[in-house]
Amino acid sequence: MTITLRAPRRLESYLCGEWVPGAKEGQVLLDAATGDPVATIDSTGLDFRAALDHGRAKAGPRLRAMTFHERAGMLKALGLALMAQKEDFYAESLHTGATRSDGWVDIEGGIGTMLTFASKGRRELPNTRVLTDGDVEPLSKDNSFSAQHILSPLHGVAIHINAFNFPVWGMLEKIAPTLLAGVPCLVKPASQTAYLTELVVRRIIDTGILPEGALQLVCGSVGDLLDHVTEQDAVTFTGSAHTGRKLKTHPAIVNHSVRFTMEADSLNATILGPDAVAGTPEFDLFVREVAREMTSKAGQKCTAIRRVIAPRGQVDALIAALRDRLDKTALGLPGEEGTRMGPLASLGQRDEVRARIRELQAVAEIVAGNPDDVRIGSGDAEKGAFLNPVLLYADKPFEAAPVHDCEAFGPVSTVMAYDDLDEAVALAARGRGSLVSSVFTDDKDVAERVVLGVAPFHGRVLIGNRASAKSSTGHGSPLAPLVHGGPGRAGGGEEMGGIRGVKHFMQRTAVQGTPRLLSAVTGRWIEGADTQAGDHPFRKSLAELRIGDQLVTAARQVTQEDVEHFAHFTGDTFYAHMDSDAAKANPFFDDRVAHGYLIASFAAGLFVEPNPGPVLANYGVDNLRFLTPVYFGDTLQVRLTCKEINPRENAGHGEVRWDCQVTNQNGAVVAQYDVLTMVAKQWPPVETPGT
Repeated sequence: MTITLRAPRRLESYLCGEWVPGAKEGQVLLDAATGDPVATIDSTGLDFRAALDHGRAKAGPRLRAMTFHERAGMLKALGLALMAQKEDFYAESLHTGATRSDGWVDIEGGIGTMLTFASKGRRELPNTRVLTDGDVEPLSKDNSFSAQHILSPLHGVAIHINAFNFPVWGMLEKIAPTLLAGVPCLVKPASQTAYLTELVVRRIIDTGILPEGALQLVCGSVGDLLDHVTEQDAVTFTGSAHTGRKLKTHPAIVNHSVRFTMEADSLNATILGPDAVAGTPEFDLFVREVAREMTSKAGQKCTAIRRVIAPRGQVDALIAALRDRLDKTALGLPGEEGTRMGPLASLGQRDEVRARIRELQAVAEIVAGNPDDVRIGSGDAEKGAFLNPVLLYADKPFEAAPVHDCEAFGPVSTVMAYDDLDEAVALAARGRGSLVSSVFTDDKDVAERVVLGVAPFHGRVLIGNRASAKSSTGHGSPLAPLVHGGPGRAGGGEEMGGIRGVKHFMQRTAVQGTPRLLSAVTGRWIEGADTQAGDHPFRKSLAELRIGDQLVTAARQVTQEDVEHFAHFTGDTFYAHMDSDAAKANPFFDDRVAHGYLIASFAAGLFVEPNPGPVLANYGVDNLRFLTPVYFGDTLQVRLTCKEINPRENAGHGEVRWDCQVTNQNGAVVAQYDVLTMVAKQWPPVETPGT
């Protein structure tokens, strides 16, 4: 596949519901591989105050009016629409220097991240507009005064300032949790690859799926954008620590205490365990992973391996193996079939990487590659930003400060020798905070020592070994369910992390009051709130069921015969159920006791309505606790209360959470748990033509 030449197009920003160009022709953006003009970019004259006001006033209320499930459905529809157009994005991605495999990480990885958040939103969040955080906190003995922490969407705009290396994933991994939280976004991509981001945003806007103002785009400089942020806005930044610190200390951000999340420089390290000697699977995996991280996206990844820490006795074998593997990396035009690594993002970026290599050479020697001698299989070495992989070696890494301070953002890594595992951990920590570290070992003690040693300095740690080789996502792959960020030099921020990432754009508030009013705020029944008796709640569809619908059952006595039958029937003959003397010797019991699961089974028998009805299935219990021993002759009674209702979008059913409390004849709580059921929205079901 070859890159098609075209006249450079003028990039536009999408603000206040319109596509608008800057007032000037602006900067010319060049194809990373050929040096041909791709686009021009400029944001001069754009009204950023109006754009932020537009997002707050137009999109904010509409997003907040939607439930989490509705927002998740919106993300799913958007992700599927983008996936159907991925080939257009791949074609545009070639101009960035990305090969097909590089583009896959950016394009399908980004869309996949959006779809993951859509799925997690539907599965893990309630179909409400408010998210409860933790359990109810009782604040009075008579249960008349309680507190509940809640999370609600910020009433501002999340401004996402992104880096050049992932123009699609970098945007989608941020806007997915933001929109799921109910907050509008304004995206500012790095200029060098903004043409790909602009194309994706155009396709997003064209779908009509998002409310107007939910996503805006700035192509070009941020200008005075940050002058107009308020206390309800949030800013995320991915890029250099120098630029990040400037933005973080912007007067408006400081004065208004604006939430600021930064992902910055990261000198990620990987450690070869002392057990992983040449010839072991772990050694081979280590070599493969280091080479892959050096060459994937031409090393232009915030998670790429910059520091390679290995036992001194394995250094020679490691360097030889890496040199052999890197020499086979075919460098050339990203669209050519045989190319395995494309160019850097720009000629300026290549100059920057070469300058950093010279800094590293003050304390380390080049053992593979030559930054000044570019060898390519296709393309023009002068017009394209090509650079062969460069491997260095620092024999005295504790004296080699530049290795731990200088990030060459390209296909460059430095091997360092360690003499014992404590040294390896100390060298990893010299990075002063990184996004990710990894250790390759098949030794449990090595894994424990390294992980516990490096964890405080890293946002993520990968353990690689032979057992996980086929399924491992690798050192450099951020995943939607896991936090992406790191302490110290890496910026101190967190992104993604599943639902954790959604909460970054919500305000945690402790709400105090009576249970009745707290329940009204959260849409979730809590102890002490209003209840309603009447028909058996299991006879009610979601159209009829209400929070607080309650059933108090008849009572049932527990006998010795019940316990012994359950013991022999299930095989659970634990001594506390079968041996009186042994049970009495237990400090928690006065005599033989009933099985906890017998209590739960009896409770189900007391509250279940056996006839066919709207309750379709019981799919689990949460938070099951046995609180008071049950002895022969005790009487059990159940109070079942509708606690939470979550209708499924585009389905004929929803989930209902029931508070189940089992008490004895003295009113003491014997067991407490939540019962989870699937309940039909209507009963009998309404038939539609063709069903």
